[in-house]
Amino acid sequence: MSVYRRAIRHAQLMMGVLLTSIVFVIAWDQLFGHSVFAFAAAIVALIFANGGMLLHNCPRCGTNVFKWGMFVSPWPRRHCTKCKLDLDQADDHHLR
Repeated sequence: MSVYRRAIRHAQLMMGVLLTSIVFVIAWDQLFGHSVFAFAAAIVALIFANGGMLLHNCPRCGTNVFKWGMFVSPWPRRHCTKCKLDLDQADDHHLR
């Protein structure tokens, strides 16, 4: 699987965790009233799920595929911002 496709899967996982967290906070609010616990649990879940973002790097130069200049995006780049490698064709195993 290409670096880009793996990064897309991670972005989709993050969207799922975000939507699940929103539903969890709304449901908790409806059932038990407003609580800091629901928000804290959602934030912790998002932080742990987002940790995998650090594993998606260009196999040639090591630049993170979610990096857009000096910003980080929730959606990966198709081409490396530093070495211009096509990440949709790049596989971690072939370039190392």
